Amino acid sequence: MKKFGLTVLTAFLGGALALSAYKVIENRYASGMSLDEKQKVYFTNNPLPSPTVSSAGEVDLTQAAAEVTPAVVYIRTTYATEENGGQDQMQQLFGDMFGQHVAPQGPQMASGSGVIISPDGYIVTNNHLVTKAEKIEVVTNDHRHFTAKVIGTDPNTDLALIRISGDNLPIVKFGNSDAVKVGEWVLAVGNPFRLTSTVTAGIVSAKGRNINIIGHEDQGQDQMTPFGRMHVQRQGGAKVNSGIESFIQTDAAINPGNSGGALVNARGELIGINAAIASQTGSYEGYGFAIPINLARKVLNDIEKYGAVKRGYLGVSFRELDQDEADALHISQTTGLYVDQVASGSGAEQAGLKHGDIITKVNGKTLYESSDLQEPVARLAPGDKIDLSVLHEGSERNVSVTLKADAGNLTRSTAMTKSAEEMYNKLGASFKQLSPAEKTKFHVTHGVLVTQVRPGLLFDETQIPVGSVITGINKQPINNVDDIGNALGASKNGSLSISGVLPDGTTFNNMFSNGEQ
Repeated sequence: MKKFGLTVLTAFLGGALALSAYKVIENRYASGMSLDEKQKVYFTNNPLPSPTVSSAGEVDLTQAAAEVTPAVVYIRTTYATEENGGQDQMQQLFGDMFGQHVAPQGPQMASGSGVIISPDGYIVTNNHLVTKAEKIEVVTNDHRHFTAKVIGTDPNTDLALIRISGDNLPIVKFGNSDAVKVGEWVLAVGNPFRLTSTVTAGIVSAKGRNINIIGHEDQGQDQMTPFGRMHVQRQGGAKVNSGIESFIQTDAAINPGNSGGALVNARGELIGINAAIASQTGSYEGYGFAIPINLARKVLNDIEKYGAVKRGYLGVSFRELDQDEADALHISQTTGLYVDQVASGSGAEQAGLKHGDIITKVNGKTLYESSDLQEPVARLAPGDKIDLSVLHEGSERNVSVTLKADAGNLTRSTAMTKSAEEMYNKLGASFKQLSPAEKTKFHVTHGVLVTQVRPGLLFDETQIPVGSVITGINKQPINNVDDIGNALGASKNGSLSISGVLPDGTTFNNMFSNGEQ
């Protein structure tokens, strides 16, 4: 009996010693862990319970709400008093419509939400809530107050990583936003209208939404946006370094103050960071948008490790194809992304992509929206490879593109001078390379097809319409779009000659002096 008691005591002491050693090692090396590693350690010791199912067979969301609410914080930000309240236009718009901009006189303030993602105080929130803030105050669910510091921000995804001084804080577990299905139940947790720890439920309404908000907040025409009525412009083609949008859309009620809060699934796993609402009033009207966590994880881990995002660039600008766009371009393909320009020195150029190519798949997945390409690229770093399927003159080929650390230079031709670029813009037209069928139709061996003509510029004023073929400029043959820049560079004394074939088959050879016919 004494021997048995000694064995039990030895086992107990051995287990306690091992546990103590584990805790020492955990604390010692926690500072060197990535956010993903901290999550794994935490949830190894604190596994989430399985989703509760009611006797009627319906998912019970009470357990998920209980798991998440303690880790969603209330954030108050203060800005210096300036003529514009210490905030840029984007910040004012987000603050007024989604972050509760208050106090018109004196120091300006805004409020919103954040999600604790590591026990040592790292919190994810929205860039628009904390950028340029002089003071960031965090109030936890148990009413403790902290002053946070900004670790880093990423305006391209509207994400920010901030930190408070704390230990053993409750956190929300990263989920898998790729596995999210349209129609599944989700919870939005945040602090709308300063009503702290508010939980609302709904379903996933759509995925991969590109609502053209990030980077377009001060351009173009008045139209509906996630911030009510705002002056923005929907861009026809995505810029190389423009905002990255692939939102999860939900009908869970999201209101001003939810910005930066959690969107979680029925297991209590974080699948998105709430970022915007579609509304004409500034309050909930049925449409909310969250940044998918699989995109956010790469951004947050980079910020935590480097202080900034190490983003890989493909090096193209493109347009989403649909029937209307295909008709304007005189092509039959109605899905995929039409390549407008390829940046010189980019991975796309080195992989052989050209103006007029159509990217149809990324990593084997068919492309329908710009977000279908932007999100997978945004998850990668310089030097990583991405597999594309590209349609070129009717034939599809597979290419592997190595992403670069910068976006490259989007010019029509590497040989185009400044004066040639100005002349190119004055032409007021867009072009694509001729397909073999089009060469046969127009009885030409080379040339480019005019796909767009801009009102008030040269092609419009001289009645060279869409559907025309340009075979020569300044007596130089035009085989592709890059040849246009080279030929324009050969202009002398502002003179210009353009030859080609009109849509009805009539040939022309127009001469211009100083840009006039």
